[in-house]
Amino acid sequence: MNWLASKKNTYTRSLPPAFALPEPMNRALSLLYRPLASPLHATRAGVAALWGLALVTAALLLFHPLALIALALALLAAGWGAGVGRALASSLRMAAIWAIPIVLINVLVTREGLTVFARLGNLGPFGQGDLTVEALVYGAVIALKITVLVLATALCSLCIDPDALLRICRRLGFRSALTASLAVRMIPVLAADAQRIADAQRTRPDGAPGRRATGGARARVALIAAVLTGSLDRAMDVAATLELRGFATAPRAPRLSRPWSRHDLAFAASAAAILALALLARLGGAARFSAYPLVHAPVTPALLALCAALGLAILLPFADRRGIEP
Repeated sequence: MNWLASKKNTYTRSLPPAFALPEPMNRALSLLYRPLASPLHATRAGVAALWGLALVTAALLLFHPLALIALALALLAAGWGAGVGRALASSLRMAAIWAIPIVLINVLVTREGLTVFARLGNLGPFGQGDLTVEALVYGAVIALKITVLVLATALCSLCIDPDALLRICRRLGFRSALTASLAVRMIPVLAADAQRIADAQRTRPDGAPGRRATGGARARVALIAAVLTGSLDRAMDVAATLELRGFATAPRAPRLSRPWSRHDLAFAASAAAILALALLARLGGAARFSAYPLVHAPVTPALLALCAALGLAILLPFADRRGIEP
């Protein structure tokens, strides 16, 4: 099992039920990479990262709600095909944190659109408070786009080995890649430190649940200071260990050649197909959408074909289950 996941599991098992990790911390740690048996996990990190970049580019290029919904559904299905469907679905909560305020702010601030569904009167410096359907639809489209971006990045975070991704840069910046790799590995360690210190604070007389707000703020500041101090001490220990092992004078890492597998080729072809479909749809007008002054989002056979092609391009690499053992 990957070091990051094993650190979380080991620490969680060592705590009694009353001192389990809080739910937000569990959700954050659940989005870390774990080696699983799936075609995406079996793909080399560089190709998988390009595939994720193609998904992000497609989400940025397309504006039609139906195309974005097709992308979101395909990403959720890809998550289940990669064995991380439950964790990927939980990332929708993170998307909702951004999506709901975007819709509300766009409806309240935007004055464009002809279809008024509510009149709030004169809002002083903000002008006439007319809420339009077009502003609501455009805000919903932007929120949907952000949801697709969150799903794409969460899927890449769950399925792409960060160490393998950093090894790509080792010939260009060996020390920088090593520093970034160590920083990623320290995330669950700092989370465990923060939990232990918070548990210790709750055992103090002033750490009762009914303490005043000022006391709670002071406790949080003390917690952050303690975690930062511990991280600096740990950084000094790690630096001394690396220096003793000769990392300061390490030569440039040699180039390692690895033959391309069927999964590498499949996901590379999928990335090219996703980019081509998104560009053709944007330039050819297959996914036309405009919100102002009236909503115009025609559902044409070309759009339906685009949605089906995007779904196939994303999901077809997951059909080959041979050679996926971690």
